[in-house]
Amino acid sequence: MIEVTAALIRRGNTVLIARRSDQDDLAGLWEFPGGKIEDGESPEICLSREIQEELAITIAVSRFFADTVYEYSNKTVHLMAYWAEWLHGELSPRVHQELVWSTIPDLRQYMFAPADQPFVEKLLREWKA
Repeated sequence: MIEVTAALIRRGNTVLIARRSDQDDLAGLWEFPGGKIEDGESPEICLSREIQEELAITIAVSRFFADTVYEYSNKTVHLMAYWAEWLHGELSPRVHQELVWSTIPDLRQYMFAPADQPFVEKLLREWKA
């Protein structure tokens, strides 16, 4: 099983989502940015590193949001999502095709990777509450 992290980065009443590049697995689908945990890393350290590498920004990882396990045809992914705050740096997509700041209700407009979809559903449920 592959251990992976995802960041729910807030700005005002929006959250950052990223579209996977055409060269990636799941090309064109949307996700919450993050990446694979390396040996000896905590999920929080992994998330800080991955966001710096992929988006060129520094974040502060805060509370755990949710996790999910999804079995793709060629791998099983354990995805852990954390809330995060953008501290500094200029947002620059290095591996994603596109970045969007979306309100929670507008997340319905995007086709998310299967492992990320439960996070969208939870955000929508909590937004309505």
